[in-house]
Amino acid sequence: MTEEKKKRLKGFAKVVAKEVEVLNTIEQFKEDFKDSLIKILLNAKDGKYAALLVIEKGSVYVEGIENTPKSNISKKVLGWDGLLQTKTEVFVDILGGGDISMGSIIWKIITFRIKIKGIKNVLILMKLFEYE
Repeated sequence: MTEEKKKRLKGFAKVVAKEVEVLNTIEQFKEDFKDSLIKILLNAKDGKYAALLVIEKGSVYVEGIENTPKSNISKKVLGWDGLLQTKTEVFVDILGGGDISMGSIIWKIITFRIKIKGIKNVLILMKLFEYE
Protein backbone atom coordinates (compact mmCIF):
# COMPACT_ATOMS: atom_id res chain seq x y z
CA MET A 1 0.00 0.00 0.00
CA THR A 2 2.90 2.36 0.66
CA GLU A 3 4.12 1.90 -2.93
CA GLU A 4 0.65 2.74 -4.27
CA LYS A 5 0.50 5.92 -2.17
CA LYS A 6 3.82 7.10 -3.62
CA LYS A 7 2.55 6.73 -7.18
CA ARG A 8 -0.68 8.65 -6.55
CA LEU A 9 -0.42 12.07 -8.13
CA LYS A 10 -1.04 15.18 -6.09
CA GLY A 11 -1.55 18.86 -6.77
CA PHE A 12 -0.30 20.29 -10.03
CA ALA A 13 0.92 16.92 -11.34
CA LYS A 14 -2.60 15.51 -11.04
CA VAL A 15 -4.05 18.39 -13.09
CA VAL A 16 -1.43 17.93 -15.83
CA ALA A 17 -2.06 14.18 -15.93
CA LYS A 18 -5.79 14.69 -16.48
CA GLU A 19 -5.05 17.02 -19.40
CA VAL A 20 -2.48 14.88 -21.25
CA GLU A 21 -3.27 11.23 -20.53
CA VAL A 22 -6.19 11.46 -22.97
CA LEU A 23 -3.51 11.36 -25.68
CA ASN A 24 -2.95 7.66 -24.92
CA THR A 25 -6.25 6.91 -26.65
CA ILE A 26 -5.39 8.76 -29.88
CA GLU A 27 -3.87 6.53 -32.57
CA GLN A 28 -2.23 9.41 -34.46
CA PHE A 29 -0.38 10.45 -31.30
CA LYS A 30 0.84 6.88 -30.76
CA GLU A 31 2.10 6.73 -34.33
CA ASP A 32 3.81 10.15 -34.26
CA PHE A 33 5.69 9.46 -31.01
CA LYS A 34 6.30 5.70 -31.36
CA ASP A 35 10.10 6.11 -31.34
CA SER A 36 10.33 8.96 -28.83
CA LEU A 37 11.60 9.30 -25.29
CA ILE A 38 11.11 12.86 -24.06
CA LYS A 39 10.92 14.17 -20.50
CA ILE A 40 9.58 17.65 -19.87
CA LEU A 41 9.47 19.09 -16.37
CA LEU A 42 6.58 21.45 -15.66
CA ASN A 43 7.24 23.25 -12.39
CA ALA A 44 4.67 25.49 -10.76
CA LYS A 45 6.92 27.67 -8.60
CA ASP A 46 4.17 28.51 -6.12
CA GLY A 47 3.03 24.90 -5.65
CA LYS A 48 4.42 21.89 -3.78
CA TYR A 49 4.65 19.52 -6.74
CA ALA A 50 6.16 19.61 -10.19
CA ALA A 51 4.95 17.41 -13.04
CA LEU A 52 7.42 15.35 -15.04
CA LEU A 53 5.72 14.68 -18.37
CA VAL A 54 7.18 11.59 -20.01
CA ILE A 55 6.49 10.64 -23.62
CA GLU A 56 7.79 7.15 -24.19
CA LYS A 57 7.21 4.91 -27.20
CA GLY A 58 3.84 6.36 -28.14
CA SER A 59 2.40 6.80 -24.67
CA VAL A 60 2.41 9.66 -22.20
CA TYR A 61 2.37 9.64 -18.42
CA VAL A 62 3.04 12.09 -15.61
CA GLU A 63 5.09 11.70 -12.45
CA GLY A 64 4.59 13.98 -9.47
CA ILE A 65 7.83 15.34 -8.00
CA GLU A 66 8.10 17.42 -4.83
CA ASN A 67 9.79 20.64 -5.90
CA THR A 68 11.44 21.36 -2.57
CA PRO A 69 14.34 21.13 -2.03
CA LYS A 70 15.31 22.48 -5.41
CA SER A 71 17.70 19.56 -5.94
CA ASN A 72 14.66 17.25 -6.36
CA ILE A 73 13.90 18.80 -9.75
CA SER A 74 17.43 19.18 -11.08
CA LYS A 75 18.32 17.87 -14.51
CA LYS A 76 20.98 15.67 -12.96
CA VAL A 77 18.42 13.88 -10.75
CA LEU A 78 15.46 13.60 -13.13
CA GLY A 79 17.17 13.61 -16.53
CA TRP A 80 14.64 15.95 -18.12
CA ASP A 81 15.07 17.21 -21.68
CA GLY A 82 13.08 20.42 -21.25
CA LEU A 83 11.90 22.65 -18.41
CA LEU A 84 8.96 25.03 -18.25
CA GLN A 85 8.69 26.90 -14.96
CA THR A 86 6.21 29.60 -13.95
CA LYS A 87 3.39 30.29 -11.51
CA THR A 88 0.33 28.05 -11.37
CA GLU A 89 -1.93 30.76 -12.79
CA VAL A 90 0.04 30.87 -16.07
CA PHE A 91 0.02 27.07 -16.33
CA VAL A 92 -3.75 27.03 -15.89
CA ASP A 93 -4.07 29.53 -18.75
CA ILE A 94 -1.81 27.44 -20.99
CA LEU A 95 -3.28 24.02 -20.15
CA GLY A 96 -6.85 25.21 -20.00
CA GLY A 97 -6.66 26.92 -23.37
CA GLY A 98 -7.42 30.28 -21.81
CA ASP A 99 -7.04 33.59 -23.60
CA ILE A 100 -3.27 33.34 -23.85
CA SER A 101 -1.55 34.06 -27.14
CA MET A 102 1.93 33.26 -28.40
CA GLY A 103 2.75 36.96 -28.07
CA SER A 104 1.80 37.01 -24.40
CA ILE A 105 3.86 33.88 -23.76
CA ILE A 106 6.88 35.49 -25.43
CA TRP A 107 6.33 38.62 -23.34
CA LYS A 108 6.25 36.50 -20.17
CA ILE A 109 9.54 34.85 -21.20
CA ILE A 110 11.19 38.22 -21.90
CA THR A 111 10.03 39.62 -18.54
CA PHE A 112 11.23 36.45 -16.73
CA ARG A 113 7.76 35.30 -15.66
CA ILE A 114 8.29 32.03 -17.56
CA LYS A 115 11.57 30.14 -17.44
CA ILE A 116 12.35 27.72 -20.26
CA LYS A 117 15.31 25.38 -20.73
CA GLY A 118 15.55 23.04 -23.70
CA ILE A 119 13.10 25.08 -25.74
CA LYS A 120 13.07 22.57 -28.64
CA ASN A 121 11.63 19.92 -26.33
CA VAL A 122 9.27 22.31 -24.55
CA LEU A 123 7.77 23.27 -27.92
CA ILE A 124 6.56 19.67 -28.19
CA LEU A 125 3.89 20.69 -25.66
CA MET A 126 2.27 22.86 -28.32
CA LYS A 127 2.17 19.89 -30.67
CA LEU A 128 0.47 17.75 -28.00
CA PHE A 129 -2.52 20.07 -27.79
CA GLU A 130 -3.12 19.83 -31.54
CA TYR A 131 -4.40 16.26 -31.12
CA GLU A 132 -7.58 17.22 -29.31
